[in-house]
Order: sequence, then structure tokens, then C-alpha cells
Amino acid sequence: MSSTAPGVSRHYVLAAGGTGGHLIPAFALATELERRGHHVALITDERGARLPGKPETLVAHVLPAGRIGKNPLHWPKGIGAILEGRRMALRLFESFQPSAVVGFGGYPAFPALWAATSAKIPSVIHEQNAVLGRVNRFLASRVDAIATSYSQVDRLADKLAGKVHLVGNPVRAEVLALRDQPFPPFAEDGLLRVLVTGGSQGASVLSEVVPDGLAMLPPALRGRLQVTQQCRPEDIEAVRARYAGHDIPAELGTYFENMAERLADAHLFIGRAGASTIAELTAVGRPAILVPLPIATDDHQAANTRDVAKAGGARMIRQDRFTAAELAKQIQAIAMNPETLGNAAHAAWNCGYPNAVRDLADLVEGFGGAPLMDVIRVANSVTAPSGEAVAGEAMAKDLNA
Repeated sequence: MSSTAPGVSRHYVLAAGGTGGHLIPAFALATELERRGHHVALITDERGARLPGKPETLVAHVLPAGRIGKNPLHWPKGIGAILEGRRMALRLFESFQPSAVVGFGGYPAFPALWAATSAKIPSVIHEQNAVLGRVNRFLASRVDAIATSYSQVDRLADKLAGKVHLVGNPVRAEVLALRDQPFPPFAEDGLLRVLVTGGSQGASVLSEVVPDGLAMLPPALRGRLQVTQQCRPEDIEAVRARYAGHDIPAELGTYFENMAERLADAHLFIGRAGASTIAELTAVGRPAILVPLPIATDDHQAANTRDVAKAGGARMIRQDRFTAAELAKQIQAIAMNPETLGNAAHAAWNCGYPNAVRDLADLVEGFGGAPLMDVIRVANSVTAPSGEAVAGEAMAKDLNA
């Protein structure tokens, strides 16, 4: 239930990095807040402003957002962009008068959240992964609330427990709509539909390993396969040749617009362990074999698999152990008989947070004073404090801590 009185319309600003992992939950929250009668604006980068799935009514503001790496020689340029983004965010707040600013991580979100905390505008961060991201880690002690997607979040200080709210990771409405549909019928002589994706651009390791792994399955299982696989453009013809050589029917593509429909039909998912992937698999209840991206910051994709793997809804294979033989072994363990696969699907389903967007919207609505007080506070706080350069240097050190 909404915590805002009926008929009270507020303004909210959402800030998110320009990738789907950050923006998909931001889009879901924007849709829910607008459904409740509020006005919402988005701060992101150029990639985020163009990302498919952005609600048509959601106005995107592209602000400068420099990255702070480990090399201090590059700090001045990054700090300069962040400070300019912060000044632009403050000007936006002066006109838009937000009741709260909500950040979803990524460097493009940082200037807006820093501006909000310095202007004393209520602020919330949402962490999609099971490891607190670098930007959210820097902001965690400064914001009013921290919304998490997992019960255990690494690199989140114990002293901040009082402001932590477990809500889950919001997913697209078309995916959430599948939650109450039954798991696709799977009989001992029926098709085994396998969906393989590696994120927005595919993953070459999946293209190299999955066809050969499926070919190593026992004939009784291999002969029932029906595969849908997303590939990188440069890999697709080689993958097509591999499946043809193994006589395994496979539909390949570099991008599938109707991914929700394909997830609805799938019996087994094979792919990376990004936050949005885990959220969608557990929202729908699909068994998975997950191969975390080994270069993911703080190994967060491996951490993302903990809950669902412990529950029995997925198997996790480290990329250095992801061979055709290991994949075939894990598929047999999870899919050789209908009961085992069905149990894994139910275990994954139990790990989902179907009310994530509602609970996050309730949390966000809980912040903000009377509309007139919002105007007074922002109007008196938009002037950037002195010592920006010094603050920027300290920020760069903290971000690399």
C-alpha cells in the first residue's frame, strides 16, 4: 500500500548508471511511482537515455559523470566532470523540487546523489548485487536508506544495519507477469528447452562451451534438446556450425526482443549471473546453470548466485572450470528427470521477491516533508559549498578504498 496520502503528488529523481543492470530496476520504480500519481525524472548518461525499455513519460537528463580510477593522474578530469554533474543536478533540483532522490549505482548516479546529500534532500540507494558497489559504498553512510536485493550484502558495514531495507530487485512487468504461470510441462519423452544468454552482448565462452557440452549429454536427453542461444555477432556463424555438426536444433540470434516469452518457455537457463538475470530467474522460477563473469568487480556475480544455489535452484560453475564435460555433468544432475528439474524450478521461485517494486516505492514515498518545506529546503541549499576541489580529492580516495 502506498504511504502517501491519496491525491498528494510528489516529485522524485532517479539516478542510474547507463547499463541495464542499473536501469531496469530504475525504470520499474519510475513506472510504479507514476502509477501512484507522482512525477519522476531520470538522471543518467547517454547510454542510459537510449536504453530500450525506458518509459515514454520518463524524462531523462544526461549529466557529466567522470570515472575515478586508481591512477591519480586521471583524477582531475574525472573529478571535474563529477563536480560539473553535481552543479547541474543542484540546478535541476531547484526547478524540479524532488521529495527524494533515489540512486541505483554506477558512476552516472554519483553526482546526483552527492548533490542530494549536500542539499539535505532525502536520499535512497538501491543495490542490485550481493556486493555493495563502489559508488553505493561511498554513499552508504551519507544517504537516509539503503535498499538491498539480498539478505547478505558484502562490503556493507554492520554499523549501517539500521538503515538497510531488504526489498529485492525490481524486474520488468512482463517478466513478473509470468510468476503465477506454471512451470512448462516437462516429461521424460518431451522436449528440453534450453535458453542460453550472456548479457546484452552475449559471451564468447558460452559460444565455445555450450554446444559441445550439450553434445556430450546421453542420447536420451540430447535427442530432446531445443536450444535458443544469444551470441556475439562475431561468434554466431561458428556456433551455428557447431550445433549443425552435433545435429542439435538451435535458434541463434545476437538480440532477442521477446526475451520474456523465451524465458516463459524455457526449462533450463545457462548464462551469466548478473543482478537482473538472477532477479528474473527467481521471479519466474527457472532452474539455471550460472557462470559468473570472472572480471566482475569484487566478484559480485559469484556472490549473486549464493542464495539460489544454496536453495537448489541453480548450479554455479566458475569460468575456469566451465568445460563441456563439466557442463554436461551439471545438466544431467539437474535435468535428467522431470521431478528434479521441477524441484529446482520451485526452489528458484522461492528465492524471488515479487513485491520488490512495490516495497521500494513504499520506502521512497516514506521520505520527504510537506511540499512547501521541500521548496524552501532546496531553494536554500543549491549553492555549492566552498572547497569543492578538496572535497573531490577526498572523494577520489574514498572511491578507491
